[in-house]
Amino acid sequence: MFREAIYHRPKNNYSYAYDEKRLHIRLKTKKHDIDQVKIIHGDPYDWDENGWQFSRKNMLLQASDEFFDYWIVEITPPFRRLRYGFELQSGKEKLVYTEKGFYNVAPTDDTAYYFCFPFLNAADVFKAPEWVKDTVWYQIFPERFANGDPSLNPTGTLSWGKSKPTPTNFFGGDFQGVIDNLDYLVDLGINGIYFTPVFKAHSNHKYDTIDYMEIDPQFGDKETFSHLVKECHQRGIRVMLDAVFNHSGYYFSPFQDVLKNQEKSAYKDWFHLRNFPVIEEPRPNYDTFAYVGSMPKLNTEHPEVRAYLLEVARYWTEEFDIDGWRLDVANEVDHAFWREFRKVVKKKNPDAYILGEIWHDSMPWLHGDQFDAVMNYPFTNGAIDFFAKDAIDASSFANAISNVLTMYPANVNEVSFNLLDSHDTPRILTLAKKNKARVKLLYLFQLSFIGTPCIYYGDEIGMTGGNDPDCRACMEWEEQKQDQDLFHYVKLLIEFRKSDSLFGNGGSFRFLHTDNRQNSIVYEKFDGERRLIFVVNNSKAASEIPISSLLNLETGKIVEWIILDHLSLQKKPAMLESIIRVQPLGFRIFELK
Repeated sequence: MFREAIYHRPKNNYSYAYDEKRLHIRLKTKKHDIDQVKIIHGDPYDWDENGWQFSRKNMLLQASDEFFDYWIVEITPPFRRLRYGFELQSGKEKLVYTEKGFYNVAPTDDTAYYFCFPFLNAADVFKAPEWVKDTVWYQIFPERFANGDPSLNPTGTLSWGKSKPTPTNFFGGDFQGVIDNLDYLVDLGINGIYFTPVFKAHSNHKYDTIDYMEIDPQFGDKETFSHLVKECHQRGIRVMLDAVFNHSGYYFSPFQDVLKNQEKSAYKDWFHLRNFPVIEEPRPNYDTFAYVGSMPKLNTEHPEVRAYLLEVARYWTEEFDIDGWRLDVANEVDHAFWREFRKVVKKKNPDAYILGEIWHDSMPWLHGDQFDAVMNYPFTNGAIDFFAKDAIDASSFANAISNVLTMYPANVNEVSFNLLDSHDTPRILTLAKKNKARVKLLYLFQLSFIGTPCIYYGDEIGMTGGNDPDCRACMEWEEQKQDQDLFHYVKLLIEFRKSDSLFGNGGSFRFLHTDNRQNSIVYEKFDGERRLIFVVNNSKAASEIPISSLLNLETGKIVEWIILDHLSLQKKPAMLESIIRVQPLGFRIFELK
């Protein structure tokens, strides 16, 4: 038994309150080293003449990656307090692992040996809005979605979709264009829209804010925006805005005052200025987003800046009844600001969704006092590398997704924002070298995984595009140029997700099998009553997967989900053969009851 690989810490993703009654406890061990783990658990004050009273409960092997196994168990302590340790079995060897180290038998003379969850306080439970778990998002880059009011077109606006997108050109997308096409989104099954920035800005992407309190005039005015939100809500669609609080734009009036008045500016402390005079070239002598001089970093530790930005959050949340905020470059803003931001937003709308743009391990922001979720780029990268690029094998993909699952608590994973691409990345069909079958597998995995999925506008009809700005082309509205087969396929998967919670965000997820030779995976979604088994062939050749031996079948009903050519679902009684055959870049779904 490799003791040095055994790890637990009573905090973060290893020990947490799932809700007001249940605790989740996780343990990490060397891969394939431990045969069985039981948790030893009890109330710290439960004693009799034989010593401390405790129980044992088997832990589930939740996931494995390249080096480690991850075990998990759910405990409901009757008095909301818990002391606990782990009993590990490897062949004939048995050890008890506690906070004080390893023992041959479980100590009973003192609970101080054991890990401690002092008390399950309801106020400490991570709570994100429940509605997010059942939301399928659609990301809209407003300048490129639809032009509904040409009278708002900026000077030099080009004909819709007739030219390639560049960093500086405009095509006239606006709020009226979104309103005109809401029924298209309803038909697809969308019930959440994530808008990239809509506030007054200089660029076509609007991440260089000029005025946080005004709508950009090319999109419309506040009355139009209010109308848009109401039209969305009438259709059951939530609205999330993008806030750029890490940095402003070059033409933000406080920064213009700094450029004009330099050291005498009343706003000089609003930014991170190193010296005077302020210069932009060859590199700015002030902090910026990356090295972009037109995006000066805001000093969110300054009281006036904090007050201003918090008022922005309050105003748009309260006055326009929006449902969420996506926070740009969130990891570069101080934690104290985000704690205040959460209080302001939740006071006005306790059910608002707060989403941070962070590309790495984000546990410090996910304790329930800052964000509800982050953009799940580790999920994105794993899915793209496996399905779209065919750049990693099945085991590497399973390792990557297992890391995603075990990186955070389950109640965080349930609201993680699972995207496949965005305005910052090439489109998925381009990444897949225009192989639609690979894109279909991407959507199958995304829409059957834990979390809240997001579709980038136009992907569902087969739009292509490389890196920014190529990925920001005008939405294709001519039906003869849309891939209707892909649209109806995505629509059907969304219907599965919304009508069957186990396919969607319900139950638990785990891999059952990976085959590097055939580049195939088997994963399941399961709860106490049903199992959905997904057999996925990510190879250009037909695969034969020995599945029945993986399922530990007892007597029960087996049904195969069959997607027919006209993109409807047929459920047929099935017998699981010892070998399941799957067509190239295809999949099969079995339901077990």
